[in-house]
Amino acid sequence: MKQLLVYLKDYKKECVMAPLFKMLEAIFELLAPLVMAAVIDTGILGGDIRYIIKMCMVMVLLGIVGLVCSITAQFFSAKAATGFGTGVRHALFAHIQKLSFTNLDRVGASTLITRMTSDVNQAQNGVNMVLRLFLRSPFIVFGAMVMAFTIDVRSAILFAATIPLLSVVVFSVMYISIPLYKKVQGRLDDVTLSTRENLTGVRVIRAFHLEEAEKAEFLNRNQKLTAMQMFVGKISGLMNPATYVMINGMTAYLIYTGAVQVDGGVITQGEVVALVNYMGQILVELIKFANLIVTVTKAVACGNRIWNIFEIPEGERAIERKEAETAVVDQDEMVVFSHVSLRYEGAGADALTDISFTAKKGDTIGVIGGTGSGKTSLVHLIPGFYPHTAGSIRIAGREITEYSKEELRKKVGIVLQKSVLFTGTIRENLRWGKADATDEELTQAVKLAQASDVVDKKEGGLAAAVAQGGQNFSGGQKQRLAIARALARKPDILILDDSASALDYATDAALRRALSGMKRQTVFIVSQRTSSIRHADKILALDDGELVGVGTHEELLESCKAYQEIYYSQFQEKTRREGVASNA
Repeated sequence: MKQLLVYLKDYKKECVMAPLFKMLEAIFELLAPLVMAAVIDTGILGGDIRYIIKMCMVMVLLGIVGLVCSITAQFFSAKAATGFGTGVRHALFAHIQKLSFTNLDRVGASTLITRMTSDVNQAQNGVNMVLRLFLRSPFIVFGAMVMAFTIDVRSAILFAATIPLLSVVVFSVMYISIPLYKKVQGRLDDVTLSTRENLTGVRVIRAFHLEEAEKAEFLNRNQKLTAMQMFVGKISGLMNPATYVMINGMTAYLIYTGAVQVDGGVITQGEVVALVNYMGQILVELIKFANLIVTVTKAVACGNRIWNIFEIPEGERAIERKEAETAVVDQDEMVVFSHVSLRYEGAGADALTDISFTAKKGDTIGVIGGTGSGKTSLVHLIPGFYPHTAGSIRIAGREITEYSKEELRKKVGIVLQKSVLFTGTIRENLRWGKADATDEELTQAVKLAQASDVVDKKEGGLAAAVAQGGQNFSGGQKQRLAIARALARKPDILILDDSASALDYATDAALRRALSGMKRQTVFIVSQRTSSIRHADKILALDDGELVGVGTHEELLESCKAYQEIYYSQFQEKTRREGVASNA
C-alpha cells in the first residue's frame, strides 16, 4: 500500500492541512470539559448567573470554531483522497494497457475490473479516513489522559491503565482482520467474473436454457463471499462491544471514586464531571479509531492487491533463437519467419513449431488450417501480441525485438476474429486507426472495405451513432467497419483474422478485389474458406501448429493433403472428380 502513496505527491498541502485542522478541532474539544467544570464549580455553586452565561458563550464559541475546523479538514481530506483515487485509476489503467496479452490472459478481466473499481475505492476511502482521524483520535485519547493528570493524578492513573488495554484489543483485531480482508476481495473477484460472464453471454445462456444453473452458480459464489464477509465482520464487530465494556466499566469506577473524593474534599464536583467527560471522549475516539483500523485494514489489503498489478512487468520474456541470422536482408521482404516456435505461458506443448516463410511487399498471404491449427497464433506474432519462444521474426528487414510497441503497431493493421466497435460515432471508431484522418480518407477506407452502404444508410453518415459494442449493427456490418478502421491507418501490413466470416460471397469477393489493388501493402488473410484465399500469392497451410504446406492454390491442391481435405470438404464430389480427371 505504501508504494501507492506516491499518488499523493500533488496533494502535499491538503495532506498537511487536513490533519492540522483536525488537531485544532481536537484542542477545542479538549478544552470544553474544563469550561464545564468552571461552570459547575464557580457559576452554579456560587450562584453567579453572569459567569454561567459567559462560560456558556465560550462553549458555543468553541463549538463554532471546532465546526469550522472540522469542515475545513473534511474538505482537504476529501480533495486529497479523491485526487489519490483518480491518480491510481489513471496509472493503473495506463499500466494495464501496456501489459502483454500473456499477462492479461494470466490475470483475467474480472480481476482487473475489481482492482480498478472496488479496490481503488477502498484504498481511497482509507486515505480519506487516515487524514481525518489517524492523528486526531490518538491526540484526543492521550490529550484527555494528560488533561486528567492536571485535574487529579490518582484518577488519571485509571486513564493510563485503560488505554494500553484498549490498544491490545484494537491491534489484535487488526492483526487478525488484514489477511481475511484479502480473502474477501478474492471472493469478490469470483463474483465479478460470474457477473461478467453472465452479462456478456446472456444470449448463449438463454439459448441453452441454463438460466437456473447460472443462477445457482452465481448464488454459490455470492454465498461464499457473504460467508467470508460475515466471518470478518464478526471479528471486527468484537471491537466495539469490547471497548464499550472496558470504557463503561472504567467510567463507573471513576464516578464511584470521584464521589468518595468529593465527599472527602479532595476534588470538586466540576472536576469529577470533567473527568467523566474526558473518559467519554476517550470512548468515542477509540470507537472511531477502531472503525478507522477496520477501514485502514481493508485499504491496505486492497492497496496491496492494486500494487500486485503494478508489479506485473510490461516487457516480454526473453526469446531463445535457434541460430544467428547472417543472411543479407532483401529490401522487398516485409515479413520473414525463420524457425519460429510459440508456446503459451503455462502450456504443456508448443502452439506453433518451426514455422518458416517469407512475405514480400504487396503480397497477399492466405493462412488456412483446421480448428486449433495455430492460424490466429501465427498472425498474432506479427504485431507482437505474444512473444515467440524460438526462432527469428523480421519485419521490414529488422528484428521484431528491435521495434518499440508503438512503432511496430503503427506498421500493422489488424482486424480480429471478433469485431469490436466502441460507443461513439462511426467517424470516431474509424479514427482509432488514424487519429488525424480526414473525412475523405475515412470515406476511401470505407469504400475499400465495402462498407459504403452501411455508412450511407445510417442517418448522419460518418456522424451516425454507434451503440455499446456496436449492437446497432449486424455482424457483417461490424466486420466491414472494423476492416475500414484498419485500412484508415494505411499500414504496411494488413491482417484479416477470419474477419470476413460474416460476409456473403459476393461482398467477400469484392473486398478481396479491392485489397488486391493495394500493391505496396502486404495482406494476411486468415480464413476457413478456400474461396477467400485461393487467389493469394502464397498460401500457408497449418496443421496442429506445423506448417505443412506453402504455395499457391494450385500447388497445394496437388501436393498438400491437409489443404486438399479442407478444399474438397467445401465443394461437391463432382468438383473432386473433375479435378482428378484433369490431373490424369
